[in-house]
Amino acid sequence: MAEFTLELNDDQKQVKEWLHGFAADVIRPAASEWDEREETPWPVIQEAAKVGIYSLDFYAQQFFDPTGLGIPMAMEELFWGDAGIALSIVGTGLAAVGVLANGTEEQIGTWIPQMYGDADDVKVAAFCSSEPDAGSDVASMRTRAVYDEAKDEWVLNGTKTWATNGGIAGVHVVVAVVDPGIGSKGHASFIVPPNTPGLSQGQKFKKHGIRASHTAEVVLEDVRVPGHCLLGGKQKLDERLARARERAKSGGERVKNAAMATFEASRPAVGAMAVGTARAAYEVALDYAKTRSQFGRPIIDNQGIAFQLADMRTRIDAARLLVWRASWMATTGKPFTSAEGSMSKLYASETARDVTAQAIQILGGNGFTREYPVERMHRDAAIYTIFEGTSEIQRLVIARTLSGMPIR
Repeated sequence: MAEFTLELNDDQKQVKEWLHGFAADVIRPAASEWDEREETPWPVIQEAAKVGIYSLDFYAQQFFDPTGLGIPMAMEELFWGDAGIALSIVGTGLAAVGVLANGTEEQIGTWIPQMYGDADDVKVAAFCSSEPDAGSDVASMRTRAVYDEAKDEWVLNGTKTWATNGGIAGVHVVVAVVDPGIGSKGHASFIVPPNTPGLSQGQKFKKHGIRASHTAEVVLEDVRVPGHCLLGGKQKLDERLARARERAKSGGERVKNAAMATFEASRPAVGAMAVGTARAAYEVALDYAKTRSQFGRPIIDNQGIAFQLADMRTRIDAARLLVWRASWMATTGKPFTSAEGSMSKLYASETARDVTAQAIQILGGNGFTREYPVERMHRDAAIYTIFEGTSEIQRLVIARTLSGMPIR
């Protein structure tokens, strides 16, 4: 088991420098354009694929880093470049995590490579869980999957929303209800292969931030997928459902559902994204405070500015420590006995929101214009307290874990 350390090894340092260079030289120069266009930055994704950043191999190397720091380190550097473009590059990873968390080895080997494509023909994938009436309240999910035993097919019907890459993806991973009688325990995840009839893109959302990332509804109308597209397989599902029904009768131990397994695995990574955005805004504010003069001296000479920067840096470092701890715990198999994954996501996301707001304040009127990137960073940071579990949901998870009580 890898010991917890705050010191990156030589290989990690090399990867960090490589990613930072790509973020600085490729992502940042394109950030403003694609934010304004509100379109998927396919040329940037292709550049990432050419150098090996957008690939299954790179993702796997970071995911299986024995220290657990590969993914958070990569997320921080890419999102330091720009959150919208970075999310377009890493958004496929959420679907990949959905397969890794719930799929068989054969399913992992079959579908994850198809999610990425190659440098000459890049693809993206989508994870589809949220619904118009079921965001944080996953028990209210209505998308149904019904098994057609005669054809060994699952038939999916429903509408998903807030899906990153929804509709433009080749592979969609869809969470659906297979047994409505046991609430969120009756959910399962399915692969919807490319060009499957009945799947279509609904509304594409025009967003406040992360505008270079495609977010849309996914409509499923009598979508038929082969039985082997049920992640984990039917035998495993039947056994899990039987246990859940027995526990529901006896009021016993709770069983995690398919969507929650994916979110638990990805929360520290989202925290790392937030750290990257916060760090970027802090650095802009620090440089500005050193060079902007008022009343005959740099504004950083004023305690009101200097103390803000001190607080910003302290919160960023604290957020990174929480993210790294949770990532190390997840990789080394240590249970989140105090909801450490949710802690990391909660603190880092609120740090990004607050630090980017402080950066605007330090830049004054300039910070409120699109001539400076902190305005965009602040818009982007708003998403971290919302997606993959709002701050309120993270606090609920933490409180329930600490108390053992069904706090509502």
